[in-house]
Amino acid sequence: MTTLVTIAFLLAVTGCFAILQLSPFSFLEGLAAFLKPPKESLKSRIEQNRKNKQPKGLKLLFLETKEVLQITGKSGMFSALCILSMLLFIIGVLMALTMKNTYMVPVLAAGFALLPFYYVKLTAGRYKRQVSTELETALSIITTSYLRGKNTIIRAIEENQPYLNPPVAEVFRNFLLQAKLINSNLKEAMEQMKPGIDNDIFHEWIDAVIACQDDYNLKSTLPPIVAKLSDMRVVSAELDLLLMEPVKEYITMVVLLLGSIPLMYFLNREWYHTLMFTEFGKALLAICGITLFVSVAAVAKHTRPIEYKR
Repeated sequence: MTTLVTIAFLLAVTGCFAILQLSPFSFLEGLAAFLKPPKESLKSRIEQNRKNKQPKGLKLLFLETKEVLQITGKSGMFSALCILSMLLFIIGVLMALTMKNTYMVPVLAAGFALLPFYYVKLTAGRYKRQVSTELETALSIITTSYLRGKNTIIRAIEENQPYLNPPVAEVFRNFLLQAKLINSNLKEAMEQMKPGIDNDIFHEWIDAVIACQDDYNLKSTLPPIVAKLSDMRVVSAELDLLLMEPVKEYITMVVLLLGSIPLMYFLNREWYHTLMFTEFGKALLAICGITLFVSVAAVAKHTRPIEYKR
């Protein structure tokens, strides 16, 4: 009965959207604007900066998700991610109500709602490793060409542009267009490359190239900067190797935890009945759910790649 009432409610909400010709995206944008706090005074902003409080919890998760989407060029997907989170929230509530377990309602609702954000964090590590690898190759060949003879940085990038791969290739291609067709100031064009790739070593390399425009002898500082990318790749590979076994063990434990519930139905019906239909069993399932989602958050936090900070 509860499931039918929930489905009827969802259909009613869908009908309201259709009658009003309102999309979920515009509804969420309006809701976000309505819930946005009023404009703070200058005094309150100064006090907030003095306290220098770092965001924590869900606020930090949302900020990191926005940053990852911005780096990958998918900033517009945040609204879709929020909609998916709401749908998963409803699915979690329905699953808990179907199980007739009130303890699991907040657990599954909150856990399912946060899964898309943790998925973005987990996939961001793979993207950053790919960018770091491509950046190492690009800076290595460009630096070698730049150090050869009296080549300018524009000529060095032009020679190696066919060998560059996305997303690094787009940044250098935009630089060539900017330097040759739009802005004759080479230093400003180099500075405009920094927002294209969020990597401190890349920014340090750009600063060194800019300094080389005033002093040609500073070219010798470029190879050690590029070597930092190789060092970071080696350290990251060693860390991935060390984390591989704990992650495998974690996945195995999750499979055993989730698989033991249906397995118990075939092995011992009395234990299964105690777990699913008694208050003690329902509370135990809720505790297991909390542990599972908290462990997912911990894995997403500790498996991100190493980053060099200046």
